[in-house]
Amino acid sequence: MLMKRWIWGCGLSVALLVAGCETKPANTDSGTGPGAGTGTAPEASPAATPGATDVALSGEITVDGSSTVAPITSLIAEEFGDKHAGVRVPVGISGTSGGFKQFVRGELDICDASRPISESEMETLKKNNIEWLELQVAIDGLTVCINPKNDWCQAMTIAQLKKLWAPDSTVKKWNEIDPSWPDREIKLFGADTDSGTFEYFTEAVVGKKNSSRPDYQQNTEDNVLVQGVAQDEAALGYFGYTYYVTNQDKVQGLPISNTENPADAVAPELESIRSGKYAPLSRPLFIYVSKKSLERPAVAEFLRFYLSDEGQKLVAEAKAVQMSGDQLKAAREKLEESLKK
Repeated sequence: MLMKRWIWGCGLSVALLVAGCETKPANTDSGTGPGAGTGTAPEASPAATPGATDVALSGEITVDGSSTVAPITSLIAEEFGDKHAGVRVPVGISGTSGGFKQFVRGELDICDASRPISESEMETLKKNNIEWLELQVAIDGLTVCINPKNDWCQAMTIAQLKKLWAPDSTVKKWNEIDPSWPDREIKLFGADTDSGTFEYFTEAVVGKKNSSRPDYQQNTEDNVLVQGVAQDEAALGYFGYTYYVTNQDKVQGLPISNTENPADAVAPELESIRSGKYAPLSRPLFIYVSKKSLERPAVAEFLRFYLSDEGQKLVAEAKAVQMSGDQLKAAREKLEESLKK
């Protein structure tokens, strides 16, 4: 397989040029709350791309949104481009909310999303006469990370994280969370407010979406957050599992307890995330597609490839967590049913 190239630019959207050859939405087949995404990764089957055709494809498919989903979509876009020389798939990373702002105006074919679409976004789509389809494509575990030189914090509870991240938090030092920890200032790093990661983290940890202390270093670029934690011994930050697992030489994932007892903490790992045991920070990852765009053969075949066995292997290559067999089957059936209409 070709070496995959991720092109990241601070403050800029990624453009992958392909060349060569709340009320939750009613159409969500799998869980969308904290801890969603259970089961076992599917085995490869002979039908790699259900319903695929041999039609020569061309054109551009515009994608923007979640920085958590972007590494997956980028790998799939590149591999798809190797098979279809006439198709170009630029993948932007303006954040989930930033992507939805474009999607509801009809400016995108596909929006990568690390959270479900909101009621207000659905209302805007309806107002603009845009029909859409939601497809789960993977699972993520929001990972709380510390610097590897941090030798005092072995685990944290959700209650401790809430104390640290709540909008009225006055916590400045580690010993204000646990008296046995050192009298050292905590440097905080996290997702920016346009990010689905920010919305999910605040709802799961603080208990209210978009509710967070403002005095932390935020960025759309997850790699910037990784570097921030890596460069400060007393730092703590959160970002998607992909960015943690590809930077384990720089940051350390923190086990999280959903009870008051730190001994119950669960580490962010593939199986704990897939099973939902890494609660409440396991979450589904989505792509949203305009049904009008879905009428174009290139878009239809791109989505089929995304959900094919070959495409789903790229989910693992991107260091994300694959869906269960049942979840993948449901996503494929939803796509094929929509294509029939």
